[in-house]
Amino acid sequence: MKNTLKLTLIAALLLAVSCTCRDENLWLKNAIDTSVSQLLSQAVELEGPGEMPRSIWVGYDLDFLGWQLDQDPAIFRDSLRKQCAPELLGKLRTCDIYNWTSGFFPGSLWYAYELTGNKELLPYAKDYTNILFPISSYTETHDLGFMIECSYGNALRLSPADTIKSVIVNTADNLCSRFDSNIGAIRSWDFGPWNFPVIIDNMMNLDLLFEANRLTGDNKYLDVARRHADKTMANHFREDHTSWHVVSYNNDGTVQCRQTFQGKNDDSAWARGQAWGVYGYTACYRQFKDEKYLNFACAIADMIMSRVTTQDGVPYWDYDAPASDKTPRDASAAAVTACALFELGGFVQDGQKYYDYAEKLLRSLAGPDYLAEPGTNCGFVLKHSVGSLHHGSEIDTPLNYADYYFLEAIKRYMALKGLTYKTL
Repeated sequence: MKNTLKLTLIAALLLAVSCTCRDENLWLKNAIDTSVSQLLSQAVELEGPGEMPRSIWVGYDLDFLGWQLDQDPAIFRDSLRKQCAPELLGKLRTCDIYNWTSGFFPGSLWYAYELTGNKELLPYAKDYTNILFPISSYTETHDLGFMIECSYGNALRLSPADTIKSVIVNTADNLCSRFDSNIGAIRSWDFGPWNFPVIIDNMMNLDLLFEANRLTGDNKYLDVARRHADKTMANHFREDHTSWHVVSYNNDGTVQCRQTFQGKNDDSAWARGQAWGVYGYTACYRQFKDEKYLNFACAIADMIMSRVTTQDGVPYWDYDAPASDKTPRDASAAAVTACALFELGGFVQDGQKYYDYAEKLLRSLAGPDYLAEPGTNCGFVLKHSVGSLHHGSEIDTPLNYADYYFLEAIKRYMALKGLTYKTL
């Protein structure tokens, strides 16, 4: 009788612990289930036209932009995007495959499939990835890593096919073709007044080169990546480890100018730019195991943690923007930062502070202030991101790359916690 009672008490205790664990993870399960529902709704809606969801059409108020930029609107009026047609406001904004954001939607489908095993997602992930095949012969942008590594790179892990390797390697070769050995960097843009512009975002495309090296064993990809990372480290960052957005080089490799094209001004800390930096140098340490990259990533992370003053950790669109309850937040910057810090925390002895900060960001994004209700938000997962306020473009609207890095952050968090979808 005593043994039976003892076993009954143990079973009840285990059940209580199990229920408690499940209750603690309800926020996570809700975030994943919402993501699956939203992504499937977009995939079904767009099936056939060869377009990708990018954001939602929104307009802007000129006086508000002037206040946020601390400038007379007459100064920047000519650089603004033309106001979208009234009938488009609030509707889905799509892009074609040559847009720099085209790889994020298929990448999100792959992550949602990986997280849940939901087979309904798999054919859509394949189809929207295959749409991007022409990018493997495209050379007119540095964003090839975003476009191909997020799509075909995840496809290679989760649904290998013979054609995927050649797509990744060919695209990496095209990215390398934009590298100038005299300057020591990969050219970012082919437009604008700059001689040889390099933007901080370009650090994110180095993962494509790391993948090509793994597939081929050819160290040329690592040589380009390392030289680009070193050049960026030398010239893109201020003493406080905030980053300029754009550095343009003269042909001899000296700096022509430093600017912040999408931030408040040239001397401000554009929020997503800071996130690109910490993510990029964390990835460089993962690849090269060189302490200088680890130390640099930690310095950027520490700066972010000290500079972002919002209660929920989701930064304003620029760290130096006038702060108020009307100042737009950038969920995309928070998602990228969370991804980076979940990885960075595993590389250092005091990594718990990075884990804790990343979890805070992830929980904020998974809360009602940022996570969309199923069936709303034109199918996007997260609300409240900013593309380029300086140009009147995508202000306080969902963005496909915010969704992608949100799901990547969830994936990294679950791996750290030893969680699976079935145990949530």
